[in-house]
Amino acid sequence: MTKRIESKFKINRRLGANLWGRSKSPLARGKENPPGQHGQRRKKPSDFGTQLMAKQKLKGYYGNIGEKQFRRLYDEAVRRRGDTSENLIGLLESRLDAIVFRLKFAPTPFASRQLINHCHIRVNGKRVNIASYRCKEGDEVSVKPKSKDLALILEAAQSGERDVPDYLEVDHKEMKGKFIRTPKLADVPYAVQMEPNLVVEFYSR
Repeated sequence: MTKRIESKFKINRRLGANLWGRSKSPLARGKENPPGQHGQRRKKPSDFGTQLMAKQKLKGYYGNIGEKQFRRLYDEAVRRRGDTSENLIGLLESRLDAIVFRLKFAPTPFASRQLINHCHIRVNGKRVNIASYRCKEGDEVSVKPKSKDLALILEAAQSGERDVPDYLEVDHKEMKGKFIRTPKLADVPYAVQMEPNLVVEFYSR
């Protein structure tokens, strides 16, 4: 099960953004105040606050990743050649839970993580129950045969809320897909603007 404490829609309200573009989000229904009895007045954030918010948005989008795990991803992005912010996005999008979500096998990253933890997902035909498992280009991700008729998976596959990005291939009839290539920031269909460059600035302070 996911380790998140707050509900996913409370994350939306706290950050003031409909992170996954879902119609069920309170922000999609006009509830824009932060969680709490009276909400909170929003002040103009400092540079630090802006960078922190960018980090929280990116962490929240991928199922509210823990700080230690997110920091490890950042450190790995720094070690790699090229642009650190692009490397960070590539690492996040190569996580198994992100790929299962992108393939529309799950309605949210939280549901994706749960499917993986409950052993409903295969990578190259082998069971993988670690949501943070890093897929390689060319890896095939599929739903376990006995799980293909789960209502959660069928509803996600048929949802019109989002499309499968072109760095993935998917066959919803067979419930399998392929991670074709590691995407750049511009390739990722975020519902809100993500600013990984501010995340890099936050950790570089």
